[in-house]
Amino acid sequence: MDLELSGKSALVTASSGGIGLAIAQALAAEGARVIINGRSEANVERAIRSIRERVPEAKLDLLAADAGTAEGCDAILQRLPEVDILVNNLGIYEAVGFLDETDDDWRRLFEVNILSGVRLARGYLPGMLARNTGRIVFVSSESAVSPAPEMAHYSATKTMQLSISRSVAELTKGTAVTVNTVLPGSTRTEGVDKFIRDLFPELDPSEAERRFMAENRPTSLISRLIDPAEIADLVAFVCSSRASAINGAALRVDGGLVRSIL
Repeated sequence: MDLELSGKSALVTASSGGIGLAIAQALAAEGARVIINGRSEANVERAIRSIRERVPEAKLDLLAADAGTAEGCDAILQRLPEVDILVNNLGIYEAVGFLDETDDDWRRLFEVNILSGVRLARGYLPGMLARNTGRIVFVSSESAVSPAPEMAHYSATKTMQLSISRSVAELTKGTAVTVNTVLPGSTRTEGVDKFIRDLFPELDPSEAERRFMAENRPTSLISRLIDPAEIADLVAFVCSSRASAINGAALRVDGGLVRSIL
């Protein structure tokens, strides 16, 4: 299926690794010009090399800036005043019990997980509406609808993303612009791999993953971590003209982890 992304420009925040890197690669493979973003220029350059190894014809630009700060978002918007596709992928998490989460912990996650997407959506949406074309995708989490007790502040920010995305989608009514959220389940990234190793340091990686899924994510129907490419394929589709009737939606790609039909 041709997703008709050739010639489109796409900014994927925090795309120097993990799910963001996979999304950037998927969009590049479909012909989009992808702006690779991260805080470190070295990490962004490494990500660009990685994508070009798999997609030699990829059209990629480098944009090193911290999208988790107001200054970083301002720098992004100044360097890149308009895009066809915005994927708000940046997010951080940490396992901290609710009673141990400080005000600063809550503020830090709110600043990065919420305000980064708000600032960039606010910056790019007017141009999309004026051109009557555009895609905004918020990468949320299954924790948005199935809160993790060991990460109350993280789960709260992911739930808030659903509300923000729907509110922004309402502003697109009657246009060809769409705004959606994608909710991944537990995904095999470097951060998650480390998290599982720390939980089960005595086990080999495959057994540690099995234990983690059985004990910490027992409702998963696939009983494994999700590959970042599986998330990226859905995001690429949602960013395409093929998904023009999908707007204001929260789309789960969680391996059946959430026990809900809605």
